[in-house]
Amino acid sequence: MNRLLNEVVSLAKFAGNQILKIYQGDFSVEYKMDESPITTADLASHNCICQGLRRLKPALPIISEESIPISFQERQNWEKYWLIDPLDGTKEFLERNGEFTINIALIEQFKPILGVIFVPSMNICYFAREGIGAYKQIGQNRPKKMHSKVWKEEQIITAVISRRHGLEKLKKFFKQFSKLNLLYCGSALKFCWVAEGLADIYPRFSPTFEWDTAAGQCILNEAGGQVIDSTGQELQYNRLYSLQTPDFLAVSDRHHPWLDYFK
Repeated sequence: MNRLLNEVVSLAKFAGNQILKIYQGDFSVEYKMDESPITTADLASHNCICQGLRRLKPALPIISEESIPISFQERQNWEKYWLIDPLDGTKEFLERNGEFTINIALIEQFKPILGVIFVPSMNICYFAREGIGAYKQIGQNRPKKMHSKVWKEEQIITAVISRRHGLEKLKKFFKQFSKLNLLYCGSALKFCWVAEGLADIYPRFSPTFEWDTAAGQCILNEAGGQVIDSTGQELQYNRLYSLQTPDFLAVSDRHHPWLDYFK
């Protein structure tokens, strides 16, 4: 595997161990301005990952969910940077259901070219780099290459969705499918389930941010899928003042006309 990718995988696992120590004990919870929760695990993982990435690539800037906001004027000229969510699924962390992840992506020219998603509670790591494929590693076992599914309209469509977000819009969207199987999951793990063939589609019609999607998008792209917005374009990064993403479909089969369903 690519040396840089190996280093980032190791870093994600190291941060994951830090999170697990906190997860298995008592921890404090505070709330940000937008009322989203933040724990000592979020901050510990943030510090661990940022320090590790600076050692790997000192010249590259970093955007983290837990960073001080960086103005668009400063970041708009970045050609390459790290984009991380040190603990994606804090609500899952608080509910102790295990569905939280560490997301690390490398962005170049507005798209993710490297992505790592580590699931600490399951000791599963998903990772990809542009041009070399997407992989799943369970524990210390040999990584296995992933391929997303091909879906045909007469088949049951399996969708993975959040338990909490955008449910009314999702109900309307799913009326277009005659045979539907729903899976529920928190965090960026949803991208991974599409990438490994457990689901055909992950629709998102409620607010999320670029650090939530970048690593998963890289992994899904390399597995054969795609993440598109309502115009049919792939999600791009660091294009706008806001780091909030538009509505999107993460799909297993990049050749299917998914835009027809979006409309």
